[in-house]
Amino acid sequence: MALPWALTALSLLPLLTAQDPTCPYQKAVPITDAILERLSGKWFYIAGVFRNPELQRLIRDVKATFFYLTPNLKEDTIQLRDYETIGDECHYSVNSRDVQRQNGTLSRTVPDGVQIVHLWLSKDPKAFILLFEPEDEQNRGLAFYARKQKVTKKQLREFQEALKCLGLQDDEILYLDGKKDLCRPLDKQHKKERKKGNVES
Repeated sequence: MALPWALTALSLLPLLTAQDPTCPYQKAVPITDAILERLSGKWFYIAGVFRNPELQRLIRDVKATFFYLTPNLKEDTIQLRDYETIGDECHYSVNSRDVQRQNGTLSRTVPDGVQIVHLWLSKDPKAFILLFEPEDEQNRGLAFYARKQKVTKKQLREFQEALKCLGLQDDEILYLDGKKDLCRPLDKQHKKERKKGNVES
């Protein structure tokens, strides 16, 4: 299961209804075509905080991960091509997410319900944040992604501000280490295949 999108089943709920009204993460930001285009391309998972025990277990097994997002503006979907280094192996998967534009969420249907993640764009266009179960204080989570594996102090500061805003702590942060990535060779192979017109499934 792809780490960046591994969520427990949720229903579509207002974003952070029980939180401090001064916290900007309380407000759902509608997803526009421009936002979807901004999300297109390669992203690295940098760090996150997960209070949900299952998500904590998943992240602790992963050494590094990056992924590609390909939005379909007409169908309101995003294809996710995910590369995860787990143990001494590279795991690759392809799936898609539905876009709920007005709710500012991305979702997919799974056997036991609907998996949902709330999108929050950072001030820097080269980073974004995903909110996990924001209305549930016991299982709340937040993940930080960037265009480059090494982030700037300004990007990191905004991530830390988001943590504080949501009542999460710095000592709860779980970082991944891009130096342990084992998926680069497979990524290069896939790039060559796409250039030849052989798009991997």
